[in-house]
Amino acid sequence: MLTQKTRYSILAMVRLAKEFGKETLMINEIAESELIPKRFLESILLELKKNGYLNSKLGKKGGYFLIKNPKDINLLEIVRLFEGTIALLPCTSEKYYEPCEHCKDETTCSIREPFRDIRQYTYNKLESTSLDMLITSI
Repeated sequence: MLTQKTRYSILAMVRLAKEFGKETLMINEIAESELIPKRFLESILLELKKNGYLNSKLGKKGGYFLIKNPKDINLLEIVRLFEGTIALLPCTSEKYYEPCEHCKDETTCSIREPFRDIRQYTYNKLESTSLDMLITSI
């Protein structure tokens, strides 16, 4: 399950993707249109800026804007930024692998394979879904 922070970050990024190449968006505009608490959104946008997805301008026409094309940003990047792993079990994670504390033998574990399949499907779906695809499907 996604955290609220990840969900809000995706909503904010989709909103910013709609304005890509046009204008900046103020925090208030994003917060109101996406129903995100402003203080929470501020920390999310700063983290996205720090990680090279956004930039900001000061002044009357200031605000945030995407610096990457929405076609080049997929959901996997955003989810990994805020969640870390996408695997439901640590023993099925590729980037954040940890042995299971309850498993006697990973090769004979009866639940590991289905959860690895779920992880792979989720990974593929998130990787193949760009922000551009989300704004064109609306």
